[in-house]
Amino acid sequence: MTDTIVLAYSGGLDTSVAIRWLQERYGADVATLTMDLGGAVDLEAARRRALEIGAVRADVVDAREEFVREYVWPALRAGALYEGVYPLATALGRPLIAERLVRIAQEEGAFAIAHGCTGKGNDQVRFDVSAAALAPSVKVVAPAREWGMTRDDEIAYAKERGVPIDLNKRSSYSVDENLWGRSIEAGDLEDPWAEPPEEAFGWTVSADAAPDAPRCVEIRFAQGVPVALDGQEMDGPALIETLNAAAGEHGVGRIDHVENRLVGIKSREVYEAPAAVTLHLARRALEQMCLAKEQARFKERLAQEYADLVYNGLWFTAHRRDLDAYVDSVTRRVSGTVRVRLHKGAATVTGRESAESLYRHDLATYDAGDAFDHQASAGFIKVFGLPARTQAQAQGGEAQRR
Repeated sequence: MTDTIVLAYSGGLDTSVAIRWLQERYGADVATLTMDLGGAVDLEAARRRALEIGAVRADVVDAREEFVREYVWPALRAGALYEGVYPLATALGRPLIAERLVRIAQEEGAFAIAHGCTGKGNDQVRFDVSAAALAPSVKVVAPAREWGMTRDDEIAYAKERGVPIDLNKRSSYSVDENLWGRSIEAGDLEDPWAEPPEEAFGWTVSADAAPDAPRCVEIRFAQGVPVALDGQEMDGPALIETLNAAAGEHGVGRIDHVENRLVGIKSREVYEAPAAVTLHLARRALEQMCLAKEQARFKERLAQEYADLVYNGLWFTAHRRDLDAYVDSVTRRVSGTVRVRLHKGAATVTGRESAESLYRHDLATYDAGDAFDHQASAGFIKVFGLPARTQAQAQGGEAQRR
């Protein structure tokens, strides 16, 4: 192994300081990796800054298509929403970054990878556990867990050592974003009673400011994967970006959630996920058409397990692969089109159709053409109610009222 550490580099203050800190603390060369998963990142500027600070290698990667295909779509097909609301945008991006860090570490013969996570959040677990699953012999270093510096300390450290940093973009919030969503925390959002101010949001307008006229979008799925929007076939990143803009313009996709972090604390989290919210709603509506009751209800339970697995950093596990095998099987018939109405912060399903639908008009209708055998119901109810009738006869009907 070489004396090299591969650092996940965002180009911000923490990871810029980390390049020099790792060089001094470990006497190591530092290679950096900056990945575009659809957030506001200037790959070339990050590469130049990393090299200027002293990185021996600075990789920049546009991984948007891989991110959607290998991470976002599997989670969408599974119905993965952490605690029923969070589409797991950041949580899904971390294992992809970790995988690429490990790959570069193996190419360089590096002894460690590094990330900018603190000791208080979930991302440290996602990076560390992913690395342990992929390359158990590679050490993981988290400078922010070790150095104990405040933001002002970091700025002073950078100035003393001539580390180029950009302080013009400072915000009172901590923001992370990729194609699948935007997370906003810290600052006045740490008060769960305080309403998030409009300046916290970047992808959505308020419901009050949304257009008065609604917009309807039609989303076509093939085996649980969105493939077309309003009749136009699109690749994954393009479909998500287009739907983010459309739904965000109508105020759809804001999530305000007091969340149970993996490290044991509750945290107020604010998210924007216009496309994710809309697609999960449409996916579920289509599944209700195409899956039998038992399939749909079991999949709801699986969705919670899948969401917990992703949130807890266990992407690279046999358990996730096993869950994917069931999802692949159960969604093979989930194909069709769903119409969603976007209006004043709400997304509402207004239509769905599928060649795989289990809905039959002749069985559901009360009008002419009703094919349901009403006479069969009397015998069914008698058998279905037999346990209740037997217990009442044996133990007394009055006992059942208590």
